[in-house]
Amino acid sequence: MPSPPHAPRGLLVAGTRSGCGKTSVTLGLLRAFSRRGLRVQAFKAGPDFIDPGHHALATGTPSHNLDDWMCGAQGTRRIFARHAAGADLAIVEGVMGLFDGYAAVDAAGSSASLARLLGLPVLLVADAASMARSAAALVGGYLAFEPDLAFCGVLLNNAGSPSHAELLREVMAASLPATPLRGVLPRRAELAMASRHLGLVTAADDAAATERLDALADWVEAHCDLDALLADLPPLMIDRDDDASFPLIGSPEGASPPLAAGGFPPSPPHAPSPSLRPRPSPPPPRLGLARDRAFCFYYAENLRLLEAAGLEIVPFSPLGDAGLPEGLAGLYLGGGYPELHAAALSQNAGMLAAVRGFCASGRPVVAECGGFMYLMESLADLSGRTFPMAGVFPFRAAMGERFAALGYRAVTTTADTPLGPSGTRLRGHEFHYSHLAGDTGEVPDVYAATGRKGPIPDRHGFLRQATLGSYVHVHLAGSPQAAWHFARACREAG
Repeated sequence: MPSPPHAPRGLLVAGTRSGCGKTSVTLGLLRAFSRRGLRVQAFKAGPDFIDPGHHALATGTPSHNLDDWMCGAQGTRRIFARHAAGADLAIVEGVMGLFDGYAAVDAAGSSASLARLLGLPVLLVADAASMARSAAALVGGYLAFEPDLAFCGVLLNNAGSPSHAELLREVMAASLPATPLRGVLPRRAELAMASRHLGLVTAADDAAATERLDALADWVEAHCDLDALLADLPPLMIDRDDDASFPLIGSPEGASPPLAAGGFPPSPPHAPSPSLRPRPSPPPPRLGLARDRAFCFYYAENLRLLEAAGLEIVPFSPLGDAGLPEGLAGLYLGGGYPELHAAALSQNAGMLAAVRGFCASGRPVVAECGGFMYLMESLADLSGRTFPMAGVFPFRAAMGERFAALGYRAVTTTADTPLGPSGTRLRGHEFHYSHLAGDTGEVPDVYAATGRKGPIPDRHGFLRQATLGSYVHVHLAGSPQAAWHFARACREAG
């Protein structure tokens, strides 16, 4: 194995389609390079919450989402630069097929768009099952579709036998001799990762996750020349302007200086009086973060931005804790799988009462998707069993067999919320199987949402006192002023 490169190197693993093996390949590469002693930083293209958890298990380092539609070009570059700069190797897992993104004629949100934005070469994974010469035609079409896109090679997956693998190598050498074939991976059904609604089983719920990661690394190492792949990667061109820690600005308009310790704008410089000791900074407001197997869908950058805005994040478990932590000024209830833990959540009456009372106190609360469901009157699972929840919103959540909603959302608030004044613009993603039941007209709708086909007439954001509930997962990197507003609301409530 060559010595670690002096400058970070990187690549984006993309697939010809969903289900071609790019997640398995990505995890195999992450684990293989990590156990060789390289500092490997993982990223996930798009809004997915589950794959980053597996990435983190593979590398021992948190993985970060990159999405140029939700975060914008500058926000995306900043996230990448901040975390790639200290690594030997940055590996980005793509989303869907290489060119699939926000819309049919819009490259935003696609793996290809992200690779161009970050200057990353693409390692293309193609499912070559039951193919011979057609595999070269498939790969050749992807290589030529957007001529300005750089590739560092191709991996063919699902070879049915050693003779099939050799045939595929002959086909690529004859048809695409200038394209590096980095390996031909044999079909290994036992390495398939378990799935359920919303995607893969989370790393926390997958008892075999660690063992599978090592098996995936063995699989990739046995059939790919990782030394040659690493040696051929060019150094990343990280802009040092994007490489700073980027503390959040002190006001949403950017007119004030950066926040000082505790989240408050610093005082103007002056000569201290020799007879007076400086006043101690007030402690930062404490933000309760629901985090356990039921609530595990958070963008890492959202949490960083909230901390940069001056909040102290205090995790708690709605499943296992008897009540909320002391001294909280606000709550953030993210998404996850409350429907899989509905009985346990419902039985934890002390926590339900504490959350209900906190919302009734008028302190700021943001609840997204699963967290929103937790605040409803009840949750009905797929078997039809109904479990009482916190009852903050007079709705019921009922699970369905298929997606009730899936896609990017651009949101404009129509009233003041904990995330900012009326007119605040947010970007996020919505994906869930449950649907609302009950009279939603009892609670004001404060989100005007649009999708790729234009305005969406459904009600999307609900406000009761200072509790904001929605199925939309907002990415704060696209609207960092919203983190500042949430922090201010917590300070004022505290």
